[in-house]
Amino acid sequence: MAVAAALEKLVPVLLAFGCGVLLARRKVVPADSSRVFADYAFLFAVPCYLFGNIYTSDLRALFEWRAVLGYATAAGLAVVGVGVAARLRGGLGLRGAALRIMASVQVNTAYFAVPVFITVFGTAAPVFPVLLFQVCVLSLVVIAVMELGRRTPAADGPGPGGSRPLRALAASLTTPLVLACNAGVLLNLLSVPVPGPVLAGFAFVGDSASPVALFALGLHLGGTGLNLRGTTAEEAVLVAFKCAGFPLLTWAVCAGAFGVTGDRLAYLVLIAAMPAPQNVFVFAQRYEVDVDLSAALVIKSSVAALLLLPLWIQWAAAVP
Repeated sequence: MAVAAALEKLVPVLLAFGCGVLLARRKVVPADSSRVFADYAFLFAVPCYLFGNIYTSDLRALFEWRAVLGYATAAGLAVVGVGVAARLRGGLGLRGAALRIMASVQVNTAYFAVPVFITVFGTAAPVFPVLLFQVCVLSLVVIAVMELGRRTPAADGPGPGGSRPLRALAASLTTPLVLACNAGVLLNLLSVPVPGPVLAGFAFVGDSASPVALFALGLHLGGTGLNLRGTTAEEAVLVAFKCAGFPLLTWAVCAGAFGVTGDRLAYLVLIAAMPAPQNVFVFAQRYEVDVDLSAALVIKSSVAALLLLPLWIQWAAAVP
């Protein structure tokens, strides 16, 4: 019964995602149009959803320190573990190690976690603290390492090489997702009134974020295909750690060391079980490192996360 209930909650997710795959495979909708749908979700719909919901949320309840610190500690341990493993493997360099850390620890919040949480739980509020931590801490660490690993400082064009990290930092902090989150938090804390019609407009657009993002992911997968036979041992290990190892580590740290229980623990573990973010591929292209590996990790971890999601939802329902 629990499995059936979990699967019922996933029907809307599978419908939006599966239709994207089917329409792309049958060439009814061009697969390369996934970029347009994804941009709409990433640049407009998801930020609208995040702003409206953060602005109207109880921030004290949302940013519970034990939960946030527990997740951050688990992420830190994972970063160290994957970094040491990459170092022992050898031949990767700073950028290669940073890419593998990003694929193993960061989660696909905008295109996966937010849509799934909205569909299954009716709200993506539990994702907000992790989203801010991921963008404002983890991504900045990866960017710094990627910049340090550059061999040709002049590759970015004119200007002093030391300005590259600052430009990367500014670009990270001015993405629509981060601006929406920060604006929602700031206006909430300052109790700045936002007119009801404006909030209703954000809600109207934000409601489209979940199905459009999942549809875009389906179009992308339908167009690129999935070559499971060509999966390397490294890909298998990284996907297994991302979709199973990291969630289990999050559960052990949050529950064992920080005493997080109940729904909050379930949410954190489910967030950790989300696949690698598409930014892994974006960063790989930007810094010219392991592009094929990054694309494979994003797609295969997305498929693995979808397959494991009913089990994680069933586990979450049983958490005391």
